[in-house]
Amino acid sequence: MQFKKYNNRFFRHSISAPFIYSMLIPLVILDIWIETYHRVAFATYGVKYIKRKSYIKIDRHKLKYLTFFEKLNCMYCGYANGLLNYSCAIAAETEKYWCGIKHKYDENFIEPQHHAEFIPYDEEDAYIKLSE
Repeated sequence: MQFKKYNNRFFRHSISAPFIYSMLIPLVILDIWIETYHRVAFATYGVKYIKRKSYIKIDRHKLKYLTFFEKLNCMYCGYANGLLNYSCAIAAETEKYWCGIKHKYDENFIEPQHHAEFIPYDEEDAYIKLSE
């Protein structure tokens, strides 16, 4: 196994690999679960489907200059990060449908981008107007 980018780290990488790759099990379960939810709930609510291919992209393994293990890692990262981003997009659309109220201001909270469209926290009049 060769790691060109991180020389002399074979031992560290070998120890962490089982932990990293064991995440495939919950990721595949999440994938099946979120896709089932996405297809059933969004059809029920009349919410537009999220395009999976816009979030999960696995293509870096085609680069000829990467080693076998680098290609494997690139496929893993493309899938894992894409799936989590896709899941967040589905959750965001669900939150828009059901809620649409911002959280109470907290300087330590990183507000998701989709909250920009939400009504401010604790503004009852805005909520009533939205509900009409």
